[in-house]
This record gives sequence, C-alpha cells and structure tokens, in this order.
Amino acid sequence: MFRARRLRRPDRVLGFLGILLGSLILVPGCEKKGGASSGETSPAAREIEIPVYPKVAAKPVDVGALDFKIGILTGTVSQGEDEYRGAEYVVRKYGSDKIIHKTYPDNFMTEQETTVTQITEMAKDPAVKAIIVAQAVPGTLPAIKKVRRERDDVIFLLVAPQEDPEQIAQYADLAIQTDDLMRGKTIVEKAKSMGAKTFIHYTFPRHMSMKILADRRDIMRRVCEENDMEFVVANAPDPTGDQGIAGSQKFVLEDVPRKIEAYGKDTAFFSTNCSMQEPLIRAALEGGAIFPEQCCPSPTHGYPGALGISISEDMAGDMAKIREEIGRRIDERGFRGRFGTWATSIHIVMIEACVELAKGAVHDKLELTDLGVIKWVLETTGGIKVELGPFAGHDNFVMTISENLTL
Repeated sequence: MFRARRLRRPDRVLGFLGILLGSLILVPGCEKKGGASSGETSPAAREIEIPVYPKVAAKPVDVGALDFKIGILTGTVSQGEDEYRGAEYVVRKYGSDKIIHKTYPDNFMTEQETTVTQITEMAKDPAVKAIIVAQAVPGTLPAIKKVRRERDDVIFLLVAPQEDPEQIAQYADLAIQTDDLMRGKTIVEKAKSMGAKTFIHYTFPRHMSMKILADRRDIMRRVCEENDMEFVVANAPDPTGDQGIAGSQKFVLEDVPRKIEAYGKDTAFFSTNCSMQEPLIRAALEGGAIFPEQCCPSPTHGYPGALGISISEDMAGDMAKIREEIGRRIDERGFRGRFGTWATSIHIVMIEACVELAKGAVHDKLELTDLGVIKWVLETTGGIKVELGPFAGHDNFVMTISENLTL
C-alpha cells in the first residue's frame, strides 16, 4: 500500500538544488519615472533567481481505476470559479460517490477554522484516500497536520498553495502551481509586445507577504526597467477584508480609468487576485488599455463575465470556442491583440491532473515526484504543452508554465 510521505529532513529537501540552472536578476530599489504612485514601494536590493529547468520528457503511465474516494476543497464561484468548475467536472466524471466536493468560505483569512474543519471532516471517512485543495488557502497546513495525527494514509495534493513554501514542501505530498517567478518575466514581455509603456500591478499587503508573489512583483519591476517601461504598484482593498469582494471590485472599476488618464492607453494592467480579474478586464477594455494575462491564466477566468459571454451548452468545456468568442468580442471593440491568456484553464487542468495522480499514487503505480509523469498527466489532461520543474529544490513542489495566447 502506498504511504504518503511524512516530514522531510532539511538536508533531504535541499537535494535537488543542483538541477536548477538559473539566471540571476538583480532587483535594486527603483523609482517610478514619473514619481512614486500611491502604494508603491522600493524593495531593498537583492537577488532573485528565475530558475531554468532541464527539459523533462513526458512519461506515460497507467494510473488505474478510481476505487476509493477523493475529497476536493475549492473556493466558491465568487472567489475561484475555475477551481469550483474543475471540481464540478470531476464530480460529473466519476460520480458524487467517489468525489466529495466542499468549499471554503470567501472570507477564508478570518475563517480558517472552517477550512480546517472541511478538510478534517473529509478525512474522517476511511474511504477517502486523497484530498485535493485548490487553491490551498491559509488553514490548509494546520488541517494537514491535524489529519496526519490520526491518519498517515491520506495523500494531500495542493494547487496554488498560499502558505509558507518550505512548510508546504514539508507536509504536502505534492504541491503544484504556475511558475510565478518565470511569469514575472513572461507577462511583462508579453505586455511589451502588445505595445505597453507602463505596467500597473494591483495587489495588497496580504499577497505581498507571500514570498513567491512578492518575488514575482520584484522580477516584474526589474524586467520593466530592462524594457524601458514604467512600473507602478497600486494598492487595492483586500477582498477578504472589511470591504469584501464587492469593495475591491468597485475600487478596480473606479481606479483603472484614473490610471489610463494618468499613463495613457498603452498601459498594461495586472492583479494578483482572482476576484479582481473580471472588473480589471472590463475596465481595461472600456479604456482601450492592455491586459496581458490573469493571475491564474484561463479563457474562463474573468473574460466571460467582463465581456457578457454566456457559456452555452455546446461551448462549455470547449476552450477553443470560448477563446474564439472572446477574441470576437474584443475585435468588435477594436482592441484585438491587446489582451491575452493561456489556451485553457490551468487550475482546472491541475485539479483533473491531481485526481489522476492520486489514483496512480494510491495504487502504487507512480511516484508523485516523478516530473515526467506529472508532465504527461498535465499535458494529456489539458491538451496543452507545459514546462515544469521543482521549486527551490523541493521535488514535491512543482512549478509549471504554458504558452500565452494573444486574443
């Protein structure tokens, strides 16, 4: 019987550092050319490494049948629609008798106990052999630790974890997320290719307390400087704070026009938060600005709501059709070529892939740290090409990236 890995020794988790070949990006404190914007900070000079991973060949594997239960915890439609829809899809595929889908609260920062309870309740069912959390919001780690005290046979697979990466690598069997360090470079370069002269980065202190997101911001700042682009940090209300999701969305809708007036239409907009994507896309389109990519790239993340697209039955799940309709709506406004995303919803793909990986791991048919297997499962599940590698030498913390498509 496959046994989930337990606490990882510090010397063990550093074992893969040698395979990371990196280009160092020096990120000095820098001033915005036109003067610092509201909320902009100048970080202390430091080095951030964008890892360049060796090429990994996809390795086909037979994952076996689903003859046990899998628990999936996602956000609600308002905080993470793609993850919610991804869980719905696997419930339809395998049945509610095999897939248990629960949600964590929108205000997950102040209601972490609810997240802990949802996870531990699923683990009380002895037939549940794997639990997937997407996105793995704060509260996930305490829940894993609590479950581990009672059961050592539950596999935890985390999508887009938001807690300390070192702790995640120590307690999760597999964590997977987009390569946000590399995206710090690729998103700015995409914006530049679309004609951007200024790059606006909406965020808030809670997100900037997360090392990977803060490092990505600093990489974006440096790449903007290298491309003679102005980088502006704009502080927005945290959707989990007093103003809630509605308050943060209202702020974006009101602030984007101000930014366009100040910096011009050749301004690219980016936000670190899922609930801000729809108003950001809508406001950027109305102002004729640039939107290179979402925080969680996907044709269905923000675009349908912002453009008034109703996903019909024949369109549901067909990402090519959805992208075509998005492109048509943008073209009608005369802004074709100034918006972008990935070919499919990467978080939906990750959830589906985690289900398949869990099937194989429970039946001892695969090792959850085998990058070739992970690559094969992601590519066959999503119908896309991905590049991937271990984060900071942790073989069970995988970063992945795919191609950006211009809409």
